[in-house]
Amino acid sequence: MTKAFLLLFWVCGTTLLCGQDLSPNQVLNKSIAYHDPQGNWIDFKGQLFITMKIPNSSVRLSEITIDLPQQYFKLITKKDNITTEQIINKGLCKFLLNGSETLSEDEIAKHRLTCERTQTMRDYYTYLYGLPMKLKNKGTLLDRKVYRKTFKGKIYEVLKVTYEEAVGNDTWYFYFDPVTYALEVYQFYHDEEKNDGEYIILSGLEEINGIKMPKIRAWYYNKDDKYLGTDTLAKSAPNID
Repeated sequence: MTKAFLLLFWVCGTTLLCGQDLSPNQVLNKSIAYHDPQGNWIDFKGQLFITMKIPNSSVRLSEITIDLPQQYFKLITKKDNITTEQIINKGLCKFLLNGSETLSEDEIAKHRLTCERTQTMRDYYTYLYGLPMKLKNKGTLLDRKVYRKTFKGKIYEVLKVTYEEAVGNDTWYFYFDPVTYALEVYQFYHDEEKNDGEYIILSGLEEINGIKMPKIRAWYYNKDDKYLGTDTLAKSAPNID
C-alpha cells in the first residue's frame, strides 16, 4: 500500500472529503475563507518587504506599497548599491534612480523604468500575493472539475485555471491542502504539452492586514525541476549592515 494511498485513506476517513464532491467554486471559497477570513483583500492597504535570492546573483530587496482603493503602487528595489523606485498613482507614473528623478535614456533602458514595466510589476505582485482571492477576478476561467493530484508525496485538491484572452494565455494549477484548503503550490504553463513554465512551492505564513500570505516561495522549472530562486516575505524591512 503506497504512502499516497494511505494519505488519501486518512483524508477521506477523517474529513469525508472524498464523498463531498466539492465544486471548484466551493474549493476556492474554502481557501479564501482560510487565507482572507475577513474579506480584507478587496480594500488592501499595506507594505510587503521581500528578500529575493537567486543562484549566482546578489540579494535583491524589494519594498512594495499597495493601496488598492487609491490605485496606488510603489516598488522600491535595492540591489548592488543601486536603488530604483517605480510608482503608479491613479495611472500616472514616476521613477527615481538612487533618489534622482533626472534619468538618462540609457538609465531608463538599463533599469527598465517605464510605465509598461511598472504596470507589469504591479500586476505580478498583486496577483501572487492576492491569491487565492484573485481567482475571483473577471476573466478567470475555472475548470469544471476538481482534480486530485499527488505532488512531492502529498495529495492535493487542485484547480485548473485558464483566462480569457484579454487577461492571459497561460494555464495554471493551484494545489490546496485537502484539510485546511491552504494554498501550498501553484504551477503554470505557457504550453502544457511542452512541459514548460514553472512551479512554486509555498511554505510558512505571514499575516498582513488579516490576510495569511505565503512567507516563502521557492521557484522551479517544470521540465527539469531546476531551482530558480526563493523570495521571503516579512512584515518589516530586514536590517541591512
